[in-house]
Amino acid sequence: MISEKDNEYLTKTGPGTAMGDTFRRYWIPALLATELPEPDCPPVRVSLLSERLIAFKDTNGKIGLMDEFCAHRGVSLWFGRNEEGGLRCPYHGWKYDTTGQCIEVPSEPVSSGFCQKIKLKSYPCIEFGGVIWTYMGPPEHQPPVPEYEWAQVPADHRYLSKRWQQSNYLQAMEGGIDSSHVSFLHSGDINRDPLHKGTDGAKYARSTSTTFDIHESLGGLMIGARRKAEPGFHYWRVTQWMMPWYTLIPPYKGNALNGHAWVPMDDENCMAWTMTFHPTRPLTEKEVELMDSGHGVHSVLIPGTFRPEANMDNDYMMDREAQRQKIYYSGIKGIAIQDASLQESMGPVADRTKENLVSTDNAIIMARMRLKKAARGMEKGTPPPGIDPETHKVRSASFILPEDGAFKETALEASEMKIGEPFVAV
Repeated sequence: MISEKDNEYLTKTGPGTAMGDTFRRYWIPALLATELPEPDCPPVRVSLLSERLIAFKDTNGKIGLMDEFCAHRGVSLWFGRNEEGGLRCPYHGWKYDTTGQCIEVPSEPVSSGFCQKIKLKSYPCIEFGGVIWTYMGPPEHQPPVPEYEWAQVPADHRYLSKRWQQSNYLQAMEGGIDSSHVSFLHSGDINRDPLHKGTDGAKYARSTSTTFDIHESLGGLMIGARRKAEPGFHYWRVTQWMMPWYTLIPPYKGNALNGHAWVPMDDENCMAWTMTFHPTRPLTEKEVELMDSGHGVHSVLIPGTFRPEANMDNDYMMDREAQRQKIYYSGIKGIAIQDASLQESMGPVADRTKENLVSTDNAIIMARMRLKKAARGMEKGTPPPGIDPETHKVRSASFILPEDGAFKETALEASEMKIGEPFVAV
């Protein structure tokens, strides 16, 4: 367990907090590119790190991300008119460009210079890999553009989704690096989900006896989970955790790779991004159709929102008969919602002072230590790990090794990202 003080240190990400200052040093996924599809399209509300922001694409195609509220009377600019190179508040006509600079106040003469004195807080944005990214830290520390593999493959090799999760980012992310729960919570889907069933890896992943071998990487952790395979052999699943909130899920042979980003909206909510991608081929129509319908690690959303159809208000559409028959181990349908239901059940912020951790939780323990160390280093002027694009060039993997095989050496080779080349999977 950890102390209440440390729990608060790790989970609070608003302005001026240690973890918030640390996270602001990374490029942050803010929106799907499809949320701002064209110039002068409607603005979009964005919640990041306990800041309420508004995003828009101006007449020239430039993206702005700034304080949601007009500097005049505090009206939400979500109601604004996106036109003629800026976002205009509908209340009294104040207009802002993509930098947050006020460029027109109809009631004041231009000669007064009043506009130049008014500027909303804003953050720079870039668009690539199907995502609009923002940097919220000090301008002088803006890092290079990320080089995650999923953002570099051709667009038809990639499928992105995101869903609102009603919990702190940390308990969501910890679920992403907890490989031991797969054999229990997701056991029904391993057998039935069309994007998982039928592979040797899915067969071995059912084993509930798991041993971990975890190593620090330059940007996070390489997490090996070992299960029994055929006599004399072990089945290894390698998860990558990359600072500050990315996970790459061990793949099954023949399928695409998957990853997550657990991005804090505020201290009690996060946006769970899911990235499915294949380095050597386009995703098939069938794969896309299945993901659209909530299979794999994606979920079905309430139309027009990022809230899942199955959520805490309807008890995640719990089916006790399906639970009894072990169709779904927890009675909840879908891998993503199975995770969300249990993580949200811990409360908005899990009380880690009541935990009783065991050996299979070592990855969670080490990730907390790495996060805390990064924030402590930031307080002393040391940049956090995972900013250098070289640290992004890793893959998840799964493979079979003899019982006396060298895991670390095999995992390091299997985890090397090679653009356009096949990945290692069973």
